[in-house]
Amino acid sequence: MKVAIIDYKSGNVQSVKFALQRMGVEAELTADHDYIMRADKVIFPGVGEASTTMKVLAERGLDKLIKRLHQPVLGICLGMQLLCRHSEENNTKCLDIFPMEVKRFNAGDSPLKVPHMGWNIIYNLGDALGQKMEKEYMYFVHSYYVEMSEYTIGTCDYIHPFSAIIQKDNFMATQFHPEKSGAVGQLLLDKFLSQ
Repeated sequence: MKVAIIDYKSGNVQSVKFALQRMGVEAELTADHDYIMRADKVIFPGVGEASTTMKVLAERGLDKLIKRLHQPVLGICLGMQLLCRHSEENNTKCLDIFPMEVKRFNAGDSPLKVPHMGWNIIYNLGDALGQKMEKEYMYFVHSYYVEMSEYTIGTCDYIHPFSAIIQKDNFMATQFHPEKSGAVGQLLLDKFLSQ
């Protein structure tokens, strides 16, 4: 199986690559269009800032390429947010694969702090992880969130409910980091790789 991790100079790609290696899967970190198009699975991870990352994607033609992918694609963290229509982070136009908005957490009078960092429960999972689960803990690090919509297949509640997992056609994305979420995160990666 050929797995491509999209390389756009994000700081989080090695942890994804190591998680796949632990599962016996060798993935190629690449910005090569032909390789990505021919891959069986594509992972779009990310840690960083939305507008800067969209600029890098556009410079490499990856913004148009990602929209044309037909194989299973997994977005992680910033990768999930960039698959949406628009982000409030520096008023950034994103890839518009999911017609959803990315908004900044507003703690207001809540005792909870921004960024949302650490382990939190995701629920309303159904069989999103390949087996029936009511709720599970996953690892989050983010200040922006994807709003709830018909594409939400896993929910987290921090200050208010937001999308923890979204899915549309061949695209699935998680706000949490499955590669840092232990055995349950591996379940999600397993399901993605077996699609």
